[in-house]
Amino acid sequence: MEQSRRRATRSDARDNRERIIETARRVLTENPRATLQSIARAANVGQGTMYRHFSCREALLLAVYREDIEVLIDAVPQLLKEQPPLEALRLWFDRLAAYGRIKHGACLAVEAATRADQGTQYYAPVFAALDRLLTAGKEAQQVRADADVDEVLLLVSFLWRADSGPDWHKRSQHMLTIVIDGLRADTHRR
Repeated sequence: MEQSRRRATRSDARDNRERIIETARRVLTENPRATLQSIARAANVGQGTMYRHFSCREALLLAVYREDIEVLIDAVPQLLKEQPPLEALRLWFDRLAAYGRIKHGACLAVEAATRADQGTQYYAPVFAALDRLLTAGKEAQQVRADADVDEVLLLVSFLWRADSGPDWHKRSQHMLTIVIDGLRADTHRR
């Protein structure tokens, strides 16, 4: 009896945490400056529940960041299975752009975590995911042979640094088109 009560409590706590993170993702997309209190209200949890899971706003932002980056990394094999390499790269960048919009609001927390060496655990997996996409594109002769992962990451950093004004999506799509066109293999290049 005690064991099943503990399991139910753990299950409730896990469900609350998942609901808080999902709600935070949605709320932060709409308002990057949203407070913990507003996120707790939107998730229909009390302040105590919020603070049991996330001691501060930065901890919640990092949890959203971690989940989003893991989904982004895990998307690569399926994208390559379903799409030609250059289109898979474009779709991955689209996901990165959507993620970047959320991250833009969380930028200070993520940068603080990176400086504290907590966020760097994802650099290598993101690097590997992008490398896999670029390698597939090069092998299919769709991506220029000299495309370098570090340089491409630097090129697309606008996704989380750009102003998130009303025309953000249109502007990011235009900039992504320029990046993709620049990465496109061209038999006339020397």
